[in-house]
Amino acid sequence: MAMSEFGIVYAVHIITVQFGSVVSKVCECLLRKGPLSSRDISRLAESDINHNQVKDILYLLIQHNCVQAFSIEPPDGSENKAIVQYIVLFNNILHRVRYNKFSRLVNEELGTECGAVLDGLLSNGRLTLGQLIERDRDSGKTIGSEAIRDSLQKLVAARFVERIPSPEPVLGNKEQEPAKKRGAKAAKILKEPETLEERVVEAATPVDAIRFPLIFEEDANSSLAVDDSNITEGKRKQRDVDSSDPSSGVIWRPNFEEFIHRLRHKACVEIVKERRDEGCAIVLRAMLEVGRSQEKKVKTDNSAPMSIGSIYEEVIKTEAGRTMLQERVEACLDQLSATSSYLPAFVTEMNDSYIVDFKSIISVAQKDEIEAVVMRRYGKEAFRMFRYLSQEGRFVETDKIADAALTEKKDTPQFLLKMWKDGYLHMQKLAITGTYVPFLLWKVNKLIVTRQMLDEMYHASLNLNLRLAHELESEKELLMLPSDKLEGPLKERVKKVKAKRLLLSSTMFKLDDAIMLFHDF
Repeated sequence: MAMSEFGIVYAVHIITVQFGSVVSKVCECLLRKGPLSSRDISRLAESDINHNQVKDILYLLIQHNCVQAFSIEPPDGSENKAIVQYIVLFNNILHRVRYNKFSRLVNEELGTECGAVLDGLLSNGRLTLGQLIERDRDSGKTIGSEAIRDSLQKLVAARFVERIPSPEPVLGNKEQEPAKKRGAKAAKILKEPETLEERVVEAATPVDAIRFPLIFEEDANSSLAVDDSNITEGKRKQRDVDSSDPSSGVIWRPNFEEFIHRLRHKACVEIVKERRDEGCAIVLRAMLEVGRSQEKKVKTDNSAPMSIGSIYEEVIKTEAGRTMLQERVEACLDQLSATSSYLPAFVTEMNDSYIVDFKSIISVAQKDEIEAVVMRRYGKEAFRMFRYLSQEGRFVETDKIADAALTEKKDTPQFLLKMWKDGYLHMQKLAITGTYVPFLLWKVNKLIVTRQMLDEMYHASLNLNLRLAHELESEKELLMLPSDKLEGPLKERVKKVKAKRLLLSSTMFKLDDAIMLFHDF
């Protein structure tokens, strides 16, 4: 999905707060202009930054996984060398405000020691095992080199941590690639990445055996990484696992894809729990665990097929599921497979196997969020119109909308025009012979509405961040006072400031959940 204006402004704000205004100028230049060479950035960035400063800033952003370098193969017969370009990773910038969520996931699943190792990687971007051990020694609460090694191994095994990607992948020149004829079935399976960012990320990502190696290097103090910069995309994918030298220091980083994957699963379970019941949520959680290893991408529409036996086997592994008989599990699967006028099927049954329909589950939550905004902003009448048009999924004339939504025909155009002006409806005018007034048709375009919602949520997140920063800055001196000096009115003021900070932080936390629902899930 294309970046919106407030999406760019919000991403720039995140970088400004964490790295300063000079770094944010380079980041904004890449966000607005697209991939550029370091020379072009120093020329186009709206600041007096020389070329050496630009290179230092790019290295900093690469260290923190916000920028990826790449080059494109020159056309055949060309004597020009491939120029290294830099592309900003918009998603990774947004992930920087989710570090607390990522830490909580690891602490709950793998324990606090693994959480401490992850925190080191989140705050530093990329580290070797030796650097993690050195960081632990310098900290006040050391857990020891063996605990660091074991924790890192657990994190890699769980795919929360990965080896860094190729520092400079080489992309094939699409203009000279011959078009391949594919059948309809093959075209569905072999989808080309839609954007240049996706192509770059895919080319830089090693195969799983290299990305999540099982062998840990003996020399933990070495800080040299395996050099992938001169390996082309095709050769790198074929490289043997045994090429990882035990004496080299592998550089590690957090695997954001896995964190979003887990958060998506948690969101699906919560949606089913709210819409169905606790038993259905337990069964769905088990199904997600069974099919997790087969999901190659976060935005997967459907899970792999799974049998009732494998589902029940996973259900009884949990404390909540041990009380459930197989008959109860089958009844829950029937509930999940059922459709109604207001709910789609969350699970599809096919040849005695069951498939989780992620798209249906996520779409229900998205629909709830959009309708809640329409209700708050435009009122009950507009809400009924919007819901009717969403269910119809086609262009409908004004009078039919008024009849279906039980609203006055004279007021209906006003509500529809308000929603259209704000981007929530798509309008089509039909000229009819013999009349001066055009015939209006209305429709909900989900893609347009989703983009509109996202842009508004980025704007709201930006405003909340700015408000929180203002509140903390205005009361900075008060918050620095020792607790023994806080009496009477001062104590009450501190309580109010902390309550306001907690409210703003929790609102930002929930708003980011909504952003993930529309952008990442």
